[in-house]
Amino acid sequence: MKVVLKLEEVAMAAMGIYLLRIYNLGLPIWLWAIIFFSPDISMLGYLINTKMGAICYNIFHHKGIAILVAVIGFYLHADVMLSIGILLFAHASFDRVFGYGLKHFDGFKNTHLGSLEKK
Repeated sequence: MKVVLKLEEVAMAAMGIYLLRIYNLGLPIWLWAIIFFSPDISMLGYLINTKMGAICYNIFHHKGIAILVAVIGFYLHADVMLSIGILLFAHASFDRVFGYGLKHFDGFKNTHLGSLEKK
C-alpha cells in the first residue's frame, strides 16, 4: 500500500480515537484500549470455514457499516451505538494501516488491499 494511503488511514484512525475520547461512555482509557481490539473477535468465524470467516470479519471491519451504525446512534441519541460505530471505524482504519483489508472468501491473507503473503 502506498505511503499516502497509509497516512490517510492513520489520520482516520486518529480521528476515530479522538471521537472515542469525546464519546467515551464514562469508561476509563485503559478499558477502551482493550475494547479497541474487540472487533477482531470476528476472526472466530474462520473456525467454521473461510467464507464464514470472511463474512464475519468484513461485517466488523467495513467502514460503511461503521459509519451507518454511528450515524444511526447519533440521530437516535443512542450513545452506546454511536460509540460502537466510532470504535468500528477507528479499528478498521488502524488495521488498514498494517495492510489488513476486507477479506476475500478464499483465505484470511487475501484482502482487498492485496495479499498479506510475504514476497
